[in-house]
Parts: sequence; C-alpha cells; structure tokens
Amino acid sequence: MQTAAKSVEIAEASWEESVSAWMDGEDSDDILPSLLSKEGRQTWDTYHLIGDSLRNADLALTPSAAFQSRLARALDAELPIVAAPRRRSPLRVGLSGLAVAAAVATVAWVAQPYLTGTPATEVRVLADASGTPASATAADDAGLRDYLEAHRQMAGPSAVRQVSFDVGAGR
Repeated sequence: MQTAAKSVEIAEASWEESVSAWMDGEDSDDILPSLLSKEGRQTWDTYHLIGDSLRNADLALTPSAAFQSRLARALDAELPIVAAPRRRSPLRVGLSGLAVAAAVATVAWVAQPYLTGTPATEVRVLADASGTPASATAADDAGLRDYLEAHRQMAGPSAVRQVSFDVGAGR
C-alpha cells in the first residue's frame, strides 16, 4: 500500500518536472495531451503564475510583518554552520617551498652571465670563409667562381646582408 502511494507521488513529481522541462523547451511534445486535463491546466497556470511573479515585482505578494518576524526568529534559532579549519598539508607546504627554491635557482642560473661583470669573450669559429680546401685545384676554383657569379647576376640582390657594429663610431 505504501509503495503504491510512493510511486504515485514519484509519478506526479516526475510529471510536474516534465511540465517544467517542457515549458523550458527541454522536453518533447508527448506531455501535451496530459496538459489538456483539469489538473494539467491547473499545473500550467500555477507554473505561469510563479514565473510571472518572479519576473515582475508588482505581481508578487508582499510578506506580512508577522511572516517576516517568524522568519527572522527561525533564522536566529538556527545553529550557525561552523566548518573545521583547513589543515595545512605538510606535503603541500613542502612542495611549495621546493617550487620557490627551483624558481630562485632557475633565475640565478639564467642571470649568472649578466651578473659576473665581465663580458663573455667566447667566440666560436664555425668555418673559415676565406680559406680554400687544400685539395682544391685552380680549375675547380675558376669553375666555382664562374658559377657563383652567374648565380649572383640571375638572383639579384640578396635580402640578407652582412653588417657590422663599430663601438667607437658615432652617427
């Protein structure tokens, strides 16, 4: 007997949820025939009255002073919710300290060349542009020279050019 009453309540609750979902445009149109009944029309009117009251303050009822005082007393009678303070995790504290130490070490490593005061004089020579291989013959040089000259004439000026910066030169 009780299970049948509970299933009817659940069915009514799910039907009202279906009406609400249909009004929001989320449910299919299979609920439309049930809205034509007297109970369906009453639920429809109630939902629209609630929506209109929420959208327009003039339609809403103003609560009486007795209701407001009862509500204030009920709120005062409620026990405050006191949450336990968060415990600081030793792992989190340790990892945050490790992250700070890693950041400081990285900054020191990157800034070290700039903080030493002496400029870096490391110069790497990858290839000697002026030298020729020892096994090259004069005929090979002449052929290569002719090829490069023809290439320069056909290609036109290059977009990349060699520049230099003289420290003592002024403008």
